Amino acid sequence: MSSTWVPTPADITRKWYVVDADGQVLGRLATEVATVLRGKHKPTFTPFMDMGDHVIVVNASRVRLTGKKLDAKLYRWHTGYPGHLRSMTYRKFLATRPERVIEKAVRGMMPRTPLGRAMMGKLKVYAGPEHPHAAQQPEPLRLGKD
Repeated sequence: MSSTWVPTPADITRKWYVVDADGQVLGRLATEVATVLRGKHKPTFTPFMDMGDHVIVVNASRVRLTGKKLDAKLYRWHTGYPGHLRSMTYRKFLATRPERVIEKAVRGMMPRTPLGRAMMGKLKVYAGPEHPHAAQQPEPLRLGKD
């Protein structure tokens, strides 16, 4: 009887990808990024190991939301004090913290475990077109119907 092959950490090769969020729909962009961060695009995908690649998202401030979500969708957080539930529309949230909008969308698609938090460490998001990761020679990531 043969046993199932399980990759070791030495078998994992990580690549760097860069994604331009200019004009991309937030949810569709986040699903593609989460897939690459988890490593589900690789034939050696193993659910209990960090198999994913690094992803750099540029132009985060130019991502778009469909329908009326820009004004209807709320970003909520609690300060920790009784009755201190705060909220902000995504229009204001996108204007003030565009990096957090994409990070929050991708985080919602990752496992809620220490492994998922480690995978999120491979995501780098920048509001503008420049990023400091040129030395890693990232290649462009083709999204869905591009």
